[in-house]
Amino acid sequence: MALDFTAIDFETANGFRGSPCSVGLIRVRGGRTVERASWLMRPPVGHDHFDPRNVAIHGITPQDVAEEPRFGELFAEIGGFIGDDVLVAHNAAFDLGVIRSALEVSGLSAPAYDYACTVVLARRTYRLVSHSLPFAAREAGVRLEHHHDATEDAAACAGILVDIARRLGVDPAAGSIADVYSAVGLPLPRQDGFTPGDDLSAATVRALERATSHASEEAGRTARTTSPRGAGARRSWAPWPDEGANPAPNPAADPHHPLFGQRIVFTGSLGMSRSEAKSRAAQLGAQPASSVTRATTVLVVGDGFVAADLMSGRVTTKARRAMALRERGQRVEVLSEGEFLQMLGGHWAAASV
Repeated sequence: MALDFTAIDFETANGFRGSPCSVGLIRVRGGRTVERASWLMRPPVGHDHFDPRNVAIHGITPQDVAEEPRFGELFAEIGGFIGDDVLVAHNAAFDLGVIRSALEVSGLSAPAYDYACTVVLARRTYRLVSHSLPFAAREAGVRLEHHHDATEDAAACAGILVDIARRLGVDPAAGSIADVYSAVGLPLPRQDGFTPGDDLSAATVRALERATSHASEEAGRTARTTSPRGAGARRSWAPWPDEGANPAPNPAADPHHPLFGQRIVFTGSLGMSRSEAKSRAAQLGAQPASSVTRATTVLVVGDGFVAADLMSGRVTTKARRAMALRERGQRVEVLSEGEFLQMLGGHWAAASV
C-alpha cells in the first residue's frame, strides 16, 4: 500500500459546474508524480456558452475549444486515465460535481469515486488566513506560477496532499489516502455513481431550471425592445444587502463538504442576495451569522475581493475584524465570492453584459 492517487482540476466555461472546458490530471504513485494529462474540450450542448467572468479567470475562449471534442466524447479517455484511483482535488465537491453534472446533461453514466479534498485536509493541518490553492501551495512549499491552468492546479493539489500526509505522519511510500483521512478523524468520502434515469443532482436541476427561465426572460426582453430603458438595463449585482435571518444548518448535509460545521459570515455585495447566500450555506451544513465574533470560522467577502487582497490590505471592516481575531489565535478563514460559489457548485447570479 502506498500514497497512490490522481489529482484533478477542471476549469468551466460558465457558472454551471457541468460546463467543463479544460481538465488537468496528475497521477501519483508512492507520493511521486509519474504521469500527467490534460485536455481542452467543448462543454456539453446547451451549456457551452462562455461567461466573460470565467474567461477572465482562466483565459480560455470559445475559439480555443472550437475544434475540440465535447466533454462526453472525451470522458472515456479521462476516466481511463483515472482508472480505479482515489481522486484528489482542491474543493473536491466542485470537481467531482463537474464530472457528475457534465455527464448528467450529456446523458451518460458516471462512475463512483472515492475522493479526497485538500481544502478539508488543509483546514485540519495548516493555520492559514485563506486555504485557497495559492495559500495552501505556498504553505506546502509547492510551486504554483499559473493559477487556473488546470494542469498546474492539479499538480499543486497533488503536492499539497503529499505534504499534508507527511505532516500527519503518513509515509507516502507505505500509507494510503484512507490513512491520511483517518489521521484527521474522518472516513474517506465517496461519490456515488449515476445512470441516466436516476435523480439528477441539485446543481443540474438548478441549471436546467435557469435555462428554462432564461429562455422566458429573453422572449420577454425581445417583446420589450421599444422600452426607453432597453434590454441592457438589467442589474448585474444585487443591491447593498440586508442581513436578514440566519437559518439553522441542515443536519443531514454531507459532513465531508468544506462548509459543513462552519460558522459563516458574509460581507460586501455578492452576485446573489444575502438571504440566498445564507440559505445555500445552511443547506450544506454551515451556520450563517450576521457579525464576526470569536465563533466565526469563515468570512466570505464580495465586491470583487480575491484572496491575494489579504496581502495588499484591501479588506472590509469585517475582514479586518477577522484578521484581528486570527492574531489572537482564532481560526478564521477568508473566502472570495468565487471560492464560495465554487463550494456551492453553483452559478454566477446574473449573466455578464
